[in-house]
Amino acid sequence: MEQFEIVIALLLAGAVLAALARRIGAPYPALLALAGTAGAVVPGLPEVALDPELALALFVAPALLDAAFDASPRDLRDNLLPVGGLAVAAVLLTTAAVAVVARWLVPEMPWAAAVALGAIVAPPDAAAASAVLRQVGLPQRLLVVLEGESLFNDATALLVFRLALGAAAAGSFSPWEALPTLALTCGGGAALGYALARAYVAVAHRLFDEIGTAVLVQFLSTFGVWLVAEALHVSAIITVVAYAMTLARIVPVRTGARHRIASYAVWEVAVFVLNALAFILIGLQLRGILHRLDGDIGEALLFAGAACLVVVAVRFAWAMGVNVFVRWQYRRYGPAAGAGRPLARPTLGGGIVISWCGMRGIVTLAAALALPEGFPFRDLILLTAFAVVLVTLVAQGLTLRWLLGRVRLPEDDSVEREVVLARAETARAALGALDGAPERLREKYEARLRPAAEDGAGLSAFQEAAVEAQRRRLDALRSAGSIGDTAFHLVEEEIDLLELAGDPRLRPGGAAA
Repeated sequence: MEQFEIVIALLLAGAVLAALARRIGAPYPALLALAGTAGAVVPGLPEVALDPELALALFVAPALLDAAFDASPRDLRDNLLPVGGLAVAAVLLTTAAVAVVARWLVPEMPWAAAVALGAIVAPPDAAAASAVLRQVGLPQRLLVVLEGESLFNDATALLVFRLALGAAAAGSFSPWEALPTLALTCGGGAALGYALARAYVAVAHRLFDEIGTAVLVQFLSTFGVWLVAEALHVSAIITVVAYAMTLARIVPVRTGARHRIASYAVWEVAVFVLNALAFILIGLQLRGILHRLDGDIGEALLFAGAACLVVVAVRFAWAMGVNVFVRWQYRRYGPAAGAGRPLARPTLGGGIVISWCGMRGIVTLAAALALPEGFPFRDLILLTAFAVVLVTLVAQGLTLRWLLGRVRLPEDDSVEREVVLARAETARAALGALDGAPERLREKYEARLRPAAEDGAGLSAFQEAAVEAQRRRLDALRSAGSIGDTAFHLVEEEIDLLELAGDPRLRPGGAAA
């Protein structure tokens, strides 16, 4: 019963702090982490243990799927250099820099432990990034880069982390032996995610028509995909991302408005609940970490502070270096350089914002907690991981909105223009689907004053034809690259509302949902 009461109290605290964060214009993850830290030092409160494997599956998998489902492959391809650089090169560079500084400060620390520490603190977290970025207004290109980075950088860091654990256990490391393993882990994860998504679409849409059951199966499938990937020793993160992005290309044209709106609403609440729990639990780990820490706490805190500085500095150096190169490329080759369509002009302010968006989260803490007992300098690594998470969430998260007001990023109306295009094209498709139908634009509304049985069936047929034509046209626009996934989902929501407006089950006397 005590555990249940703790969970209820944490959820209530999360809801209150999230509401406060919106009122004061601050990202809620920062306030939740601060509240958890404060709770960790309050006498009498029970210590809350966080199982690392459970943390990754429970907190990371749903947030990762939610972010990957909305990701636009077209936009990721257009921004491949900055996204790939942050997700791979910046993570590896941060890992190396932290490892070197750790060895310099603590020469007794083995290289395997130093590299493990670097891999733990290197990746900004998908859950933290999404939770913060969705509360601040950013130009579309910056959102694509930052959210795209958060989809793949955890995979890079966790692969390096596992290699470091293996090297610590074996006492040696050979990069040439690790390369085939890395290729199989990433490539196998992508292939597995694609195959599981195809299997889900083939089975679930035939067996689970009722909305509640369908949404439940969606959640279970997310955790199932993660567990299958772990069992097969491929990257669970890459598997979930590939799974979600494949579903995003198939499911929209096969799902009705009632199912989709209910599913999106439930997922939004569920991801918020899991994020709230995760960020509060991050803070509550402090008590156990301090209890287990041996030696001088002051020296340990100085070590953790140095790691925080290295993490922030390396990201700033990398992001600004890429920003300079991309702006030079834009000036020399024009806005279409590296892409099949004109891209927004990169700016110095955009590079500064990307440099500052390096919030760490649950992946960093879960990886640190996954270190086996007896691992060299385990307690120092745990404290450092906690410090990096707390400092980046609070210092960067709370100042991000202030920074946006200072750099004054240019207006970006690319999504709005794509929405206008999609609306026009889907409207033409709907009118084309109504060719040969009676002139009932006015009668359709007059029919709503008559009993549904009198004229509802004919109108419903025309409505279904128009909605279906709009969905096909919208999907074709996205497949052709004329619009991105952000515009796709916005117009998809409008078409869903049109479908619901003509659904006879929602009229008085219609069938219940």
